[in-house]
Amino acid sequence: TRTKKMRMAVTKQKRKPSQCDSATQIDFFLNFSLVSVQFRFATWKEVLMMVVGGVCSLVHGAASPLMLLVYGMMTNTFVDYELEVQELADPNKTCINNTITWLDGTVAERPDNSTTYCGVDIEAEMTKFALYYVGIGVGVLILSYFQIALWVSAAARQIQRIRKMYFRKIMRMEIGWFDCNSIGELNTRISDDINKINNAIADQVSIFIERISTFIFGFMVGFIGGWKLTLVVIAVSPLIGLAAGLMAMSVARLTGRELKAYAKAGAVADEVLSSLRTVAAFGGEHKEAERYDRNLVEAQAWGIKKGAIIGVFQGYLWCIIFLCYALAFWYGSKLVIETKELTPGGLVQVFFGVLMGAMNLGQASPCLEAFASGRAAAKSIFDTIDREPEIDCFSEEGHTLDKVKGDIEFHNVHFNYPSRPEVKILDDLNVVVKAGETTAFVGPSGSGKSTTIQLIQRFYDPKEGMVTLDGHDIRSLNIQWLRSLIGIVEQEPVLFATTIAENIRYGRPGVTMEEIIEAAKQANAYNFIMDLPQKFDTLVGEGGGQMSGGQKQRIAIARALVRNPRILLLDMATSALDNESEAIVQEALDKARQGRTTISIAHRLSTIRNADVLVGFEHGRAVERGTHSQLLDRKGVYFTLVTLQNQGKDTDSDKPESRVLECSLFKLKCLSYRRSLRQRTHSQMSNNIPDYFCFLYLPKVPYLVLQKSKGEDKEVIEAAPVARILKYNRPEWPYMLLGSLGAAINGSVNPIYALLFSEILGTFSIQDLDEQRRQINGICILFVSIGVMSFFSQFLQGYSFAKSGELLTRRLRKVAFQAMLKQEIGWFDNPFNSPGALTTRLATDASMVQGATGSQIGMIVNSLTNIGASFIIAYYFSWKLSLVVTCFLPLIGLSGVFQAKMLTGFANEDKNALEAAGQVSSEALSNIRTIAGLAKEKHFVSQYEEQLQTPYKGAKKKAHVYGICFAFAQCVIFMAFAASFRYGGYLVSNEGLPYMMVFRVISALVTSATALGRASSFTPDYAKAKIAAAQLFKLLDRVPKISMSNTEGQSWDDFKGQIEFKGCRFTYPSRPDIQVLRGLEVSVHPGQTLAFVGSSGCGKSTSVQLLERFYDPDEGQVLIDGRPSVSISVPFLRSQIGIVSQEPVLFDCSIAENIQYGDNSRTVSMKEIVEAAKKAYLHDFVMTLPDKYETQVGAQGSQLSRGQKQRIAIARAIVRNPKILLLDEATSALDTESEKVVQAALDEARQGRTCIVIAHRLSTIQTADIIAVMSQGVVIEKGTHEELMARKAAYYKLVTTGAPIS
Repeated sequence: TRTKKMRMAVTKQKRKPSQCDSATQIDFFLNFSLVSVQFRFATWKEVLMMVVGGVCSLVHGAASPLMLLVYGMMTNTFVDYELEVQELADPNKTCINNTITWLDGTVAERPDNSTTYCGVDIEAEMTKFALYYVGIGVGVLILSYFQIALWVSAAARQIQRIRKMYFRKIMRMEIGWFDCNSIGELNTRISDDINKINNAIADQVSIFIERISTFIFGFMVGFIGGWKLTLVVIAVSPLIGLAAGLMAMSVARLTGRELKAYAKAGAVADEVLSSLRTVAAFGGEHKEAERYDRNLVEAQAWGIKKGAIIGVFQGYLWCIIFLCYALAFWYGSKLVIETKELTPGGLVQVFFGVLMGAMNLGQASPCLEAFASGRAAAKSIFDTIDREPEIDCFSEEGHTLDKVKGDIEFHNVHFNYPSRPEVKILDDLNVVVKAGETTAFVGPSGSGKSTTIQLIQRFYDPKEGMVTLDGHDIRSLNIQWLRSLIGIVEQEPVLFATTIAENIRYGRPGVTMEEIIEAAKQANAYNFIMDLPQKFDTLVGEGGGQMSGGQKQRIAIARALVRNPRILLLDMATSALDNESEAIVQEALDKARQGRTTISIAHRLSTIRNADVLVGFEHGRAVERGTHSQLLDRKGVYFTLVTLQNQGKDTDSDKPESRVLECSLFKLKCLSYRRSLRQRTHSQMSNNIPDYFCFLYLPKVPYLVLQKSKGEDKEVIEAAPVARILKYNRPEWPYMLLGSLGAAINGSVNPIYALLFSEILGTFSIQDLDEQRRQINGICILFVSIGVMSFFSQFLQGYSFAKSGELLTRRLRKVAFQAMLKQEIGWFDNPFNSPGALTTRLATDASMVQGATGSQIGMIVNSLTNIGASFIIAYYFSWKLSLVVTCFLPLIGLSGVFQAKMLTGFANEDKNALEAAGQVSSEALSNIRTIAGLAKEKHFVSQYEEQLQTPYKGAKKKAHVYGICFAFAQCVIFMAFAASFRYGGYLVSNEGLPYMMVFRVISALVTSATALGRASSFTPDYAKAKIAAAQLFKLLDRVPKISMSNTEGQSWDDFKGQIEFKGCRFTYPSRPDIQVLRGLEVSVHPGQTLAFVGSSGCGKSTSVQLLERFYDPDEGQVLIDGRPSVSISVPFLRSQIGIVSQEPVLFDCSIAENIQYGDNSRTVSMKEIVEAAKKAYLHDFVMTLPDKYETQVGAQGSQLSRGQKQRIAIARAIVRNPKILLLDEATSALDTESEKVVQAALDEARQGRTCIVIAHRLSTIQTADIIAVMSQGVVIEKGTHEELMARKAAYYKLVTTGAPIS
């Protein structure tokens, strides 16, 4: 039935039924679908709270219509009194028995033969009405407090329960479920979706009930007062609804279009900022700024359209409302005067009743939105809560074995991953692993080695066949117990964001400190831990980010050993390490293997040669088993792997496997690791430096920097002065003037309305019928003309400010982007200025600044005219009454602010409180495999529930605060009416103030106050806008440390390309505590090739970056043609240098455009492009493509292979025709085939140019004129290949062993 109700609900939303029946329908659908879905987890206590709260809001909804009845009676009293005063003005008349009579006792008849009632005691009447008002006000105060407090606290309790159930259920799910659901999605569900449910079941429901009840009672009051007029007003009200609906739709669509158009520009910005080094090296800043600006034009056009359309609809809305007023008053006064069906009070009551009903129905629709999104959110969450996991890690079922030998067997296992059912991973696998032996699984990637390990841990169950432990099917064993037998060390070990000791303690509950230390010693981790300042209490950072690879690996091994496992699974445990760390970790593993059943998977065959048994895998089958030598003789899978690994060797080393292939395989791994550390900076973050060094290298800097920069920004940024923001908007002053004019007219509409409204009431006391009719018609015509006028003024305001605002946004985005491109590279190393952060800043800051200019000015002008006109009108007609009403204004204004806030709901404010819990949940979900392997799910569940306590208490407390505020806001207007009308009555009877003035003053001031309150809260966030502007200005005002301008610095004509490094010392600004270059001395003559070799992190790439002037040295100099680089113009210097780096950055455009990028100072002709492509051995390949040179390369060149990208990069460098060519590991990422081609292209490119080469494969640089061997930031020896080989020092060692020099 639930789906049926859902469907019903959906169709309800699609068709907007006429207003009368919609109320009953909405009520009906609400009660059904909501109760069925969203309140599943309510206890009887909460149901009671919600029922009582619901009744309260139902009664509260009736309060405003009730007030109208009082208002109507009061109007009648005033009119009667006025008529009596007019009659008694004739000295011949007097009042006897409440009837006006002549002095001689005959009853005075009016022209239409009716008598006039008299003897109205206005003060007594007014006191009575004031008491009614106070009574209603007190009722509202109490009801609205309970209505909110009960609903909100009931919701808080249910949400708490849902959160706990949901998280607990997720932690019970099998791993296969996580493969099919992305972690990011689950995180948003935990935070956002549950908040949506909260929105849907908290205050919104009670407010919805209240609004619907006001709607029903409002119409009832109308029909009781006079059914004819009510029907006439109802007939035109759909027009208002229609306008509101259309406006919402078109705004949503246009916003979508605008965002889509901006997304293009955003993509450009992101692409440029992510590959900034390339842009800088090729001098493409100006070109990119233009490209970004071109993409902004479209977004600007859509923004202006949106403004215009909002203007039109707003105008239409106001116009219709005033036309309705005109119609209702004209027809109503007919009924009052000609047919006497209505009293004047009845007219007021009917008109406002219907108006109030219709408004409340309109305001109830946002609640429906909240319900709909709540229901959608609830569906996905409840589906998860209802799902039974296929492998339940919390279950107590299954038996445990008393004694475990550790024999593992796979019997005819078939398996595929649930997320990819069409790919068969294991195909009839049979393997035996004997207890106490070390078995190694080898085979190409994707042959199912790691999958077998996951099956042993029972992360998945096989589709057919079974896995047994000591002859028992592991599905029959208790899962927690089974996992407690197994220790696992993975390729990328996961550490949790706590201390080292805690991380090891995760291995087994209740471990003593002695056992932890013992495990750390076994894992070769004890020494490095004791070197750290806080020893075992050192925090490892988010995901272990403060530790180097080798350190993480050893902590993970200690964690596995502390379990004292029977079975040890090693999944490529050393593949991500450099040689030095690998040896240490390997030794730790060899210790750990003794006496345990061990399964080891490795790609580097050297690490597993000494296993007891090797099993060769291929296509999901085990195809061979035996020892190292047996398998070599078989010439099967193992043999091919070994020979493959031996091929790439360029030296006659006696080692069976070569460093080279691995080196390249693993440069990639290191790269990704490094890149995360230094925001896409190719740097010397190394995995090849020994460990103690590594710890210096990865100090807590990335984290510190982040915290520091956030902190600094919070303190420093003061809101920008508005004057400066307006300066940027100066060219649009005519638009802003027009907009302000429109705003002024719009502001005066409310006060004029109060004037006319009181005039209408005044006409009812005119004796002369013709005069009366003339006045009424005049007033209705005025209403019509105000309607038409406000249509134009609203449009004017909307369009003008949209236009000026969009132009400003575009201008700011462009200057901000240009300012970013002007900064020196070091600025981008600060994580606060990462490409992602900068793109977001461009997108949001610039558009937020709009809020401080156009629309803000409009808002201010509008409010000022509104208040000004109201006050002038009020004080002009009666200053005494105005003073009394003015006392209440601040309160009424506050209540207006509050009601506007109500529309958006308060639930959003809980988000921050939940951050701590969110961190626990996201850490748990991202590392679910590790947690499952350690059987730590319950630990995380309890940690999560602990974190939920504080926000939950806060939410319950907030329910009451919120209830009190709401109650105050709701009842203040009743109290204001009570006081001001009572005093008005006194003035009418004692000072002869005409009664219409009472209505005029009160309605003028009250409408302006509520309007103001609403407006103030709807202003686009002014403070936010100023802060955003301040951030922008801070960026615009920053003076880059290395100036990019063409005018500064020297340039000369005969550029030769002589380069000399003199005593260069350098540290990266983002890691100030490590000196990378420690006195680099090396020089190269024009036309020579200099090769840098050395282990990662010795400063090779850094020297290239100094040459490009991405950075300047801290001490010493880089001399180019004998001039210090600091004094040379940056654009000139870079125009002489061509660079080909290891991971070439291509832009998302065609091949030709990418090659043209080589020289941005002119337009490169097609002939030159082809020429360069031929030199780079690229031309033939391009000609085979269908679109030839117009082929798009995709984002970051993703459509091309590595070798192709590399050759485009070479062509790009050749087009520059540079004097200096820098090759930064240009071939290291390629396979042998492409490498040969690319190498040939490079050799050709080097002709006649000064060239600096950095390479890890020594074969590629043996022809260099000078080879400089670097270590720790200095050159330790240099010479040609032959000279250095003869010396038998560092270089010789490098060539023969491939070992790193440290």
